[in-house]
Amino acid sequence: MVRRNSFRLPRHPASVGLARHRVRDHLADWGHGPDDPAVTDAMLLVSELATNVVRHGPLLEREFEVAVTALADGSCLIEVSDEGRLEPRLRVVGEWEERGRGLHIVENIAAAWGVWSRGGHGKTVWALILADT
Repeated sequence: MVRRNSFRLPRHPASVGLARHRVRDHLADWGHGPDDPAVTDAMLLVSELATNVVRHGPLLEREFEVAVTALADGSCLIEVSDEGRLEPRLRVVGEWEERGRGLHIVENIAAAWGVWSRGGHGKTVWALILADT
């Protein structure tokens, strides 16, 4: 069974921790235990992606969206969306300017990650966490 939940949070530093806890709580509700490596990885990845929105998102944007999807095989998809433009440095996975460690962490933990354009409505950065096999 595939389960998905999305929620919006204010673009504020306190929202990073809230995003992390809400993702953990949704995964727990769906049967993922607290010691499940996918839960730990999901919490770290949503924290990094939400931090990027809070630090680098559009100045006039008041909210961002987080989505967590638990896939039938136990894998997990994390998505963080904002109203920002798709920057050329994010168009090709793995090629970006050095601004910090966030996307390096995402690249090293996620099985795959990337950026989807939402047309005139911003972008979504996603990360896939495979089930522990």
